[in-house]
Amino acid sequence: MEKNTNKKSASALIGAAFLMATSAIGPGFLTQTGQFTGNLKGSFGFVILVSVILAAIVQLNVWRVLCVSGMRGQDVANKVLPGLGYVIAFLVVAGGLVFNIGNVGGGALGFNSLLGIPTTYGCFLAGAIAICVFLYKNALDAMDTLTKILGGIMIVVIFVVILIVKPPVGMAVKETFVPTAPMDSIFPAILTLLGGTVGGYITFAGAHRLIDAGITKEENLKEINKSSVMGMIIATIVRIFLFLAVLGVVVKGVTLDAANPAADAFKQGAGEIGYRFAGLVLLCAAITSIIGAAYTSVSFLKTFSKSIEENENKVIIGFIIISTAIMFILGN
Repeated sequence: MEKNTNKKSASALIGAAFLMATSAIGPGFLTQTGQFTGNLKGSFGFVILVSVILAAIVQLNVWRVLCVSGMRGQDVANKVLPGLGYVIAFLVVAGGLVFNIGNVGGGALGFNSLLGIPTTYGCFLAGAIAICVFLYKNALDAMDTLTKILGGIMIVVIFVVILIVKPPVGMAVKETFVPTAPMDSIFPAILTLLGGTVGGYITFAGAHRLIDAGITKEENLKEINKSSVMGMIIATIVRIFLFLAVLGVVVKGVTLDAANPAADAFKQGAGEIGYRFAGLVLLCAAITSIIGAAYTSVSFLKTFSKSIEENENKVIIGFIIISTAIMFILGN
């Protein structure tokens, strides 16, 4: 019995790390990385380095406060200042909805690039896959499993593209520590990456997952820290791999399509197979982000309403349906 409990706890710790990482690795993450690599070339490595250090400080502190106290973000905020938790919950949920509309759109583009499916149908498919996770009785276990699988696929696929494009790794390493791009270009990129890695609901995703798994209090602090660091490492690996894959293309003087720089880099660097790979990465990133945004946004509401807590999965499904419907209506 104890062995099964330990196994379940280990699964939740890894799942929380992947949930945080894959929530950060959404369509915007891919676009930002492609665009900034195209603009800054090897100096984008320095941006990654600084943003990772700052994000790790934020991430560790937030996870430690929430998980040791056993209180979610909104509950801690209400303890600090009564009523503040409601304001934060509103902002996170509103922001999560906006991001999720984009995530559904990213899923539609992923299906289109990978399989040629029209985006109108693709957004419904992306939403449906995410909804299926929360139809399971053990939805949290299903969420953990899917984010691990899709996160792993992204890492492997991008690494294959790296092998094809053969980026200048030496130059990338050198400029990571001694950037040649001007600081007035580097500083905005650092702020953008920081917001995309620990901004909004993303910071809270993994911590709230651990609280739901009962991994709280000071005696679990070591495991909490490990899970937090693991999440940052996973997100950083994907960011570095994507940076190298795009760098291998732009150093040859290629100008990337501003509308979808990452996919264009994959296509120009590895041909048609590279374009399909880009679609697969985008699809995985979008689906995991849909799941992460919906789960975390609803987790900010359930302590305010017993009804929401008792029907959490249904509310999450409703959140995804609304995001998908808005994306379909907007059509862009």
